[in-house]
Amino acid sequence: MIDLMGPSPDFPAQLDELLGLVPVAATLPHAWLVGGAVRDVLLGNGASVVDFDLLIEGDAVAAAEQLSAALDGTVTVHERFGTATVSAGGHVYDLATARAESYPAPGALPDVRPGTVKEDLLRRDFTVNAIAIAFDGRVEAAPHAFEDFAARRLRILHDASFRDDPTRLLRLVRYATRLGFGVEAETAALADEAVAGGALATVTPARIGSELRLLLREPAAVAALARVAGWPLGVSLVVDASLVERAAALLPPDGRADLLLLGSACRSVESVALASWLDALGFPARERDTVAGVARADGIEGRLVGASRPSELATVVRGAPIEAVALAGALGAPDAARAWISDLRHVRLAIVGADLLAAGIPQGEAIGRALAAALNARLDGAAPDRDAQLAVALAAAG
Repeated sequence: MIDLMGPSPDFPAQLDELLGLVPVAATLPHAWLVGGAVRDVLLGNGASVVDFDLLIEGDAVAAAEQLSAALDGTVTVHERFGTATVSAGGHVYDLATARAESYPAPGALPDVRPGTVKEDLLRRDFTVNAIAIAFDGRVEAAPHAFEDFAARRLRILHDASFRDDPTRLLRLVRYATRLGFGVEAETAALADEAVAGGALATVTPARIGSELRLLLREPAAVAALARVAGWPLGVSLVVDASLVERAAALLPPDGRADLLLLGSACRSVESVALASWLDALGFPARERDTVAGVARADGIEGRLVGASRPSELATVVRGAPIEAVALAGALGAPDAARAWISDLRHVRLAIVGADLLAAGIPQGEAIGRALAAALNARLDGAAPDRDAQLAVALAAAG
């Protein structure tokens, strides 16, 4: 671990563990390393870094093309932002031109212009994210950056930070819960003032949604969402950490813990309002429907308790996202939910629609009705093989 009590760490020695930087130093000696990689080096986690943010005082796109050619990688140019991403050798390099910025109005996107490394650092969110390392050993850092790292605390760079970009409020919670950092007293006061003053309403819902999705994917997402649940985000969120923990224990690997968490917090939100809110936040349709399904898990739970046969259980949960079944189990039907998640949902028929068509059943609703009847019989153990399933299906189709 680096000793952070000095003026700045001995970064050149520490960068040796970042193997992905070796070819960058040779190709782009004028580049600066910034962002999460620097933070991970400071925290002693540099060996696990595979993504690198590189700052260029000049043309970042040209630098990316040069790096891609040297590494035999692929480059993706983001014309709108003047940035580029290079993928090579299992590493990802995001290159950006150093810039300065100003905000025309609270919550608006900034006006930007090319700038210096110092100017770029001073536009960032927190001091611990405002450190840049050059490959020749030079270090640039915002005021208080190293002392804040030593104290394990988050501090904004200027008093108008949350007013200029209120999404930093969500980032404050995200970094605090992920890193286990405290919040500097003045920063905490300014954050409370910004939330109470309606700063979040000055940002488009889509930008709030982007930050919220990142927060929900954090390892400590339950604690993070609980910290923002009382904020004016558009709907009333209620986080029950114990309930989420029980549901997460039932959730299979193919489930989405982030959507389970958000849906569980929206159980008191009316369905139409919830769908409208999720749409405004920019959630893709499938994710929106999953969250909405989880929020309605109370109805599933009540019917699961009364299901006495596997086919009845399947009827209750059919069409519901697996995350909703997990939450229903946590609400009071753990055995039924576990049976569906671990076993019954994987049961398949030995027949398909084509078999029924070949047997003379006309195409249409009768096919679906016949297959559903065969599946119910299969689940209940009454039609274990193909012949038995076909017989049930033909009988159901009349």
